[in-house]
Amino acid sequence: MESHELKQWREKNGYSQGRLARILEVDVMTVSRWERGIMRIPSFLKLALAYIELRGDELKRAPKRTGTAKKGGKEHGGTGRVSSLPQEAKHKN
Repeated sequence: MESHELKQWREKNGYSQGRLARILEVDVMTVSRWERGIMRIPSFLKLALAYIELRGDELKRAPKRTGTAKKGGKEHGGTGRVSSLPQEAKHKN
């Protein structure tokens, strides 16, 4: 998938970069970088978008995730995912 194809798909299906990022559990900057051709789009994304098309209405209605956002993406060494663990649980040994 090419960067312009991702942007066309997102706009055609009515997703903002932020909403698509939340569904894919990546940082919004990752979606932006994919669309601008700065980061290579992973091969699994085409399958993920096909799934989103099948389940789209359910995903659009899903509540926004809450939690502490981590610095994301490979450039920071993180996953770009939102943590659902309370802060106390993360630091227990």
